[in-house]
Amino acid sequence: MQGYYQPGDRFAGRRVVTIGGGSGTFSMLSHLKKYPFVITAIVTMSDSGGSSRMLMDEFRRQLPLGDLRQSLVALARNGALWRDVFMHRFERDDDPEPEETKGGVSGHSLGNLIIKGLQDINGGNLLLAIEDAQELLGTAGNVLPVTLAPTTLCADLEDGTTICSETVIDTRGRKRSENLSPIQRLRLMPEDAPGCPQAIRAIRRADTIIIGPGDLYTSLLPNLLVPDIARAIRESEAEKVYVCNLMTKHGETDHYKASDFVGEIHRYLGGRVDRVVVNDGEFPSDLLRTYLAEKSEPVLVDHARLSEMVPNLTIEHLSVEDDTLARHDPERLVRAIIQGQDVHA
Repeated sequence: MQGYYQPGDRFAGRRVVTIGGGSGTFSMLSHLKKYPFVITAIVTMSDSGGSSRMLMDEFRRQLPLGDLRQSLVALARNGALWRDVFMHRFERDDDPEPEETKGGVSGHSLGNLIIKGLQDINGGNLLLAIEDAQELLGTAGNVLPVTLAPTTLCADLEDGTTICSETVIDTRGRKRSENLSPIQRLRLMPEDAPGCPQAIRAIRRADTIIIGPGDLYTSLLPNLLVPDIARAIRESEAEKVYVCNLMTKHGETDHYKASDFVGEIHRYLGGRVDRVVVNDGEFPSDLLRTYLAEKSEPVLVDHARLSEMVPNLTIEHLSVEDDTLARHDPERLVRAIIQGQDVHA
């Protein structure tokens, strides 16, 4: 059975912790669950848009649920129906919304509403709601928020201005061709948000910690801005693996080489990772033209600098071929991570 470990293999039961959020984490978890690991997905809690935003506006101190929902669905084993239920989104009406209909389900993710309902059933306890959602979906692992404290993500720019909210940071480069002031410092408000105790415990017990794939400033680094989480990762004896991005992103990582991505991970982690996974695959010319029009380009793998920064590099052809998006092939990525463990164990 190609691509799967058989019972009795050396990595069966290995404790794997993923740290991230967004579509990159979703894709990787969807394939990681095929292997007999003990999986814990630790998820960023800085989402500030879409259905999560509407719930946060309607219910005081409600935490964002979107990234939690995606990770739960990625790990689901209870068939396509439950996955479809949790991923269904109620479409918005194109007509202007009458004042009396505001607060309805238009634009909401059904999965977010289910998790919110489970949270209410459990007296407001989000962790118990996640446990119930895991039972409904039959997940192949556990999903945990990086923090249970309400936070706001802010970026201090080189021009002296500050922009706040994950959505604003994530989208500021869209449809803007001009040069944008680089991010000088990323921070959470409050800066001392406590880490989720269960997430800290999972990190301390991990055999492997995978950071990424995902947007550097809005999916990955927000997790490392929680001091307890960064400290737990630094002190963990697990192998720490960072999956580098395939493309730069306008407004966030313009002209970044692979070493620049790694440097930012090290900066906010307060230590170094043990291994970096990078892509050496090529992209179709039409796809490159599409990304160049958005001021994005393939991340240059500067081997010499990377070798100075980390003990181990895994360089593989990881990009999906014949696709309209530049994204990791999840099966190749998981195999690269696993094979790298085998080499460096």
